[in-house]
Amino acid sequence: MPEIIPGDKEFETIPSIKDKALRINLNENIYGTFAEIGAGQETVRNFFRAGGASGTIAKTISAYDKDFSDAIYGVEKDGRYVTESRLKKMLTHEINLIEERIVRENHPDKMFFAYANTVATIDFAKKYKGHGWIGIKFQTKPDEEYSEIILHIRFKENEAVLQQQTLGILGVNLVYGAFYKHDQPRKLLRYLYDHIDKDKIEIDTINFSGPKFEKTVDNRLMSLQLIRNGMTEAVIFGPDGNNILPARILYKKNVLALRGSFRPVTKVNIDMFEKSYEMFQKENRVDPEKTLTIFEITLSNLRAEGEIDEQDFMDRARLLCSLGYTVMISNFQEYYKLVEYFSNYTRNRMGLTMGVNNLVDIFDEKYYRHLSGGILEAFGKLFFKDLKVYLYPMRNEDGTYVTSDNLKVHPRMKELYKFFKYNGKVVDIENFNRDILTIFSREVLRMIEQGESGWEKMLPPGVAEIIKEKSLFGCKTKEKVAN
Repeated sequence: MPEIIPGDKEFETIPSIKDKALRINLNENIYGTFAEIGAGQETVRNFFRAGGASGTIAKTISAYDKDFSDAIYGVEKDGRYVTESRLKKMLTHEINLIEERIVRENHPDKMFFAYANTVATIDFAKKYKGHGWIGIKFQTKPDEEYSEIILHIRFKENEAVLQQQTLGILGVNLVYGAFYKHDQPRKLLRYLYDHIDKDKIEIDTINFSGPKFEKTVDNRLMSLQLIRNGMTEAVIFGPDGNNILPARILYKKNVLALRGSFRPVTKVNIDMFEKSYEMFQKENRVDPEKTLTIFEITLSNLRAEGEIDEQDFMDRARLLCSLGYTVMISNFQEYYKLVEYFSNYTRNRMGLTMGVNNLVDIFDEKYYRHLSGGILEAFGKLFFKDLKVYLYPMRNEDGTYVTSDNLKVHPRMKELYKFFKYNGKVVDIENFNRDILTIFSREVLRMIEQGESGWEKMLPPGVAEIIKEKSLFGCKTKEKVAN
């Protein structure tokens, strides 16, 4: 029986995995290959069991032996097999074989596809849970170019056989979604978890590409959906707007992170970043060639004005990407969770750039009541690692500055604060630009929305032009205001 679950506005019927596989099999125009490495042929197994697979499945292959895999798909430069590069080679190779071996004139209505996965399930010692890359290259019309959906998963189950079963279900959901939900990518994303509990698997990276998605999908928005749907805790995307695997970009890197609203990004944000980066590079064991800087926006920040405004999110993301920065969206309200997340991938030095108010908030006990060890447990997780806080000052109305030497925390937190400060965990950014400390994002945003002049000089070079050109943050050019 199909499962019934609440939808956005009404109850939706979710077809069973067998029904999904059968619908694909019974479509006489869908035809392709399944290539699965590392966990058996779990996805195609569902299509065989559903019946009617002879007209759908061109070939199944599991090049499990590494030598055979290399002979078919080529050798990876890094020698690894569970990588995005390997997956893409698998998809391209299998599609090319179909095109080569099937005469189009004899099958004018066929829509070809190649589904592939390359995964590593949990190890014998159960120390590493495992992960994998999954993807599909497909057509929705016989004469169109191929579109792709590629995603990365992290297993959470503690038995290899359970991980294999979950992988098989996810694979069917992906193939079904590609053919029947490609015009509704948000639903396609949610439906990947049909018949899968979210505590079984995490999707931390997904990218859509090709003609079916180039005009309708922005991968930054799809990254946001991963967090909103509870599929992962954090996503990272690069200046090109595509999702980047966190494990790949963070692995063995020194990390400097700047959290903010960036609504919009101002000269103050850039000064904070540049001056703290200069200091970070001078720290021991920090190699600039192995250093990653991240501009982070939290989900709670995106919800600050109520429900998440996706257009507002995209405006911020476009500006940061246009400046060449790597952007992270996270569900980590507390800083210690952010540091724990980075620690999953690197043991190198870390830095957090923040303003005075952010540091004062860190020493507020109310944020740690859910922890059995309270604020001490949180600070143990935050500062246990090789981490420093680079503190940007705040200017008082009388022209004086608030720094680490004179900021005020709750009386109960004074000694704790002193401990971390005098142990070198909190350092002041001293060569800051004193001329820009009166710039505040909220005031810039108000001026933009009300069509006032003068806000342009408060932003980094080129940013005002982008805001005007693309009408970001409700910006109206003088001509539009006049009308």
